[in-house]
Amino acid sequence: MTQKGLRVTNQRLAIFDAAFAQREHFTAEQLLDYARAIDDSVSRATVYRTLPIMTESNLLREVDIGTGEKFYLPNQEGSSNQVAQVICLDCDKIFEISAPFMGWYGNSVSQKLNLTPVTQRLQVSARCDQWRQTGTCPRRS
Repeated sequence: MTQKGLRVTNQRLAIFDAAFAQREHFTAEQLLDYARAIDDSVSRATVYRTLPIMTESNLLREVDIGTGEKFYLPNQEGSSNQVAQVICLDCDKIFEISAPFMGWYGNSVSQKLNLTPVTQRLQVSARCDQWRQTGTCPRRS
């Protein structure tokens, strides 16, 4: 943050700590709640200003599943951008599955047009068979 000329404040530190404590996808509003549990002075505006900085810096990965609300997940050390996202339409959970073919695919199709891939994503929307049969989802927390 200091490289962008931004001060490191207690609010931003709380947002950072709250984001990196998460193991599942979260929204900006959820991050606000998590950060306020650390520092109750964290403002909504600071969260919404800090999220783009964290995504541009590759600290967080932004996930858009087409619902109008963005989700975020920390880029942990050793995490790969070669993942496929599976969105359960029944429990609204986002799963990330290793998809090592993504690098090959992105390079192959881009090279045919003399382009260099920058980003790519694969998303699958799915239904939970158990949810439809029993009304309960073993993955829902």
